[in-house]
Amino acid sequence: MDTASMGAHADVRTAPRALATEAVHAGRDDLARQGLHAPPIDLSTTYPSYDSRGEAARIDAFAATGTEPDGPPVYGRLGNPTVARFETALARLEGTEAAVAFASGMAALSAVLLVRASMGLRHVVAVRPLYGCSDHLLTAGLLGSEVTWTDPAGIAEALRPDTGLVIVESPANPTLAEVDLRAVAHACGSVPLLVDNTFATPVLQRPAEQGARLVLHSATKYLGGHGDVLAGVLACDEEFAGRLRQVRFATGGVLHPLAGYLLLRGLSTLPVRVRAASANAAELARRLAADPRVAHVHYPRIGGAMVSFEIHGDPHEVIAGVRLITPAVSLGSVDTLIQHPASISHRIVDADDRRGAGVSDRLLRMSVGLEDVEDLWSDLDGALGRPLGGAGNCATGHSEPAPADVQLPLRR
Repeated sequence: MDTASMGAHADVRTAPRALATEAVHAGRDDLARQGLHAPPIDLSTTYPSYDSRGEAARIDAFAATGTEPDGPPVYGRLGNPTVARFETALARLEGTEAAVAFASGMAALSAVLLVRASMGLRHVVAVRPLYGCSDHLLTAGLLGSEVTWTDPAGIAEALRPDTGLVIVESPANPTLAEVDLRAVAHACGSVPLLVDNTFATPVLQRPAEQGARLVLHSATKYLGGHGDVLAGVLACDEEFAGRLRQVRFATGGVLHPLAGYLLLRGLSTLPVRVRAASANAAELARRLAADPRVAHVHYPRIGGAMVSFEIHGDPHEVIAGVRLITPAVSLGSVDTLIQHPASISHRIVDADDRRGAGVSDRLLRMSVGLEDVEDLWSDLDGALGRPLGGAGNCATGHSEPAPADVQLPLRR
């Protein structure tokens, strides 16, 4: 049984290492000492203990602070060694003290809201656009929260005594709009800032370095990277992590050990995948921006593998016309996906709110993968069809594509 990783958050190397190195080695530092090369998968749901008094003391300590119990594991809902390895690695990549993994990104966000609500801080300030289900969770008040929607400049004014959280997503889903995270963190004052970093990943930005207290990932996307694992994770300080672990234990939104293993494996190639997919995305954004069939192209200054674009024609025909590119929800896989946000990912958002956030009915969102860029363009070109008579192109200001030879930062 692998127990060494259960306290892995405390076993953090102090010597700085490049992000690409951390991606390969973080969460695995103890393997050689155990005579192992590949991380083991611990599928146990429970663990034997012949010291019931000691077990009671460890459970009391967890109940008080949410601190991970010392010694061997206790129960699968409280923690798992394989999942702990992934948490350690992600915390190292994001530059935080800890990370807490959940069964999905929405389970992770729900846990944050429950933590703040338990402290009587139910009010949330949020900036649109957000992922459609995040938007819906806040707007519907399903967990008893109340949301004030604002733009980045209005955050400070929107804060109230009962504000427990400020939420932004940058680059945002699906418009790829970016916000100045340092300025937003300053506007939050003492209120915790949660940044959804799913699109950027720690390869392109580390929000904690810019003042965010919580960094959210739908780990289903780039962290897993192969479209075969569902997960969420929050990187944060140890104090907040303890509260999140308590909510996870109580609500049962735990990550399966096999998912933890797949995520740890996915992290090892994250910098390479993000760099290669981003180069493809930048080239496709450049070609789309020059295409008369395309009205606007959205590509973030920070780079990345996501491209959104509005077309003059019928977006549903593009979805139906692709052959190599997969028409599907989600993103961040090794293959290229395309979807129509107004019909799928943001359908649950009120139509007026959706359009007000820049999610037009002609917007398409593309998650660019690792295929040859010429093959991708050939498929996209065919799906776009013939140009409409007199249609011109207009690439928006912040969304001008990066040059095709853009170099993305891998050392942070």
